[in-house]
Amino acid sequence: MKLDDLTQTSGAWLQGTGPEADIVISSRIRLARNLAQFPFLSRADEATRLEIAQLLSGHIEELDIKDALTYLDVDTMDEIDRRFLVERQLISRELSESSGARGVGISQRENASLMVNEEDHLRMQVLRSGLALEDCWSEIDAIDDAMEARVTYAFSEQLGYLTACPTNVGTGIRVSVMLHLPALVMTKEIQKVFQALQKIHLAVRGLYGEGSQAMGDFYQISNQVTMGKSEQQIIQDVMDVIPRIIGYERQYREALVKEKRRDLHDQVSRAYGILRTAQTISSEETMHLLSSVRLGINLGLIDDLEISTVNELFIYTQPAHLQKLRHSELESGERNVARAGYLRERLGTNHDGA
Repeated sequence: MKLDDLTQTSGAWLQGTGPEADIVISSRIRLARNLAQFPFLSRADEATRLEIAQLLSGHIEELDIKDALTYLDVDTMDEIDRRFLVERQLISRELSESSGARGVGISQRENASLMVNEEDHLRMQVLRSGLALEDCWSEIDAIDDAMEARVTYAFSEQLGYLTACPTNVGTGIRVSVMLHLPALVMTKEIQKVFQALQKIHLAVRGLYGEGSQAMGDFYQISNQVTMGKSEQQIIQDVMDVIPRIIGYERQYREALVKEKRRDLHDQVSRAYGILRTAQTISSEETMHLLSSVRLGINLGLIDDLEISTVNELFIYTQPAHLQKLRHSELESGERNVARAGYLRERLGTNHDGA
């Protein structure tokens, strides 16, 4: 696997398939693990970090799992390549921006990635399109078992899996669902949802996880507590809430269509028109307009565009992707021009003076 090859494909989690895929972009389960014979990374010197990376990289590529993993050395990548992997949801911003020996194992379909030397020695994640947490759990549990057959994890009979951050101690599991909630945003009901989630200890984050802003009306909902509950209980806690949020979003979409169909159709049409004809456009505006277009497709207001294409455009119009596609570093203004050209090309209107 070469990074340049990834510019010609898209992760399976962007396909827009699976249960509730009109609202649920993807489901993800992540596990944090550390090796018993090494100190946490906060206490590890560079030689120790290198030893951990060398040990885990060999095991990752030899794992006997259904979708083989390719290991990439993140430490030797340039900034654009690292940001490219962040935009594809394959590594975290923390792994991208840290230093020293570190890497990631990636499956061919980009459904699974194993980060080495992020906050913990090993961070494993599995992604699926739509609301598919049980499928995510089945696969990541198998990967975890395959890895544990090769290494010894830091584990306490009393506390569970030991992790660098106390909030991950126990199961080390983080369960998250990425939702597209434009109707709740448009009707200003989204804050009520946030407040309700906080009361039941679920976190709300942006497109790229912790510390990121919500863009394009995307929100990640995830558990905050990992100790004192089993993995299945934590998955169920999230599953108990997500259908209610989906129900609210559908309710307000139906209300918008019923009460403000003309205004909504106008907003969607204008967004689609700008994306197809703009000569320069920022990433933020693109995300906002694509959100309207995605809503329009799901409400039957646009019939010549696939959801999977829009899902891809959310990723491919990000800064690092544009630069990878152009094979060169671009300043902000140059990226805005390149982004507009890419959108015209993908949406079928790539001509001057459009």
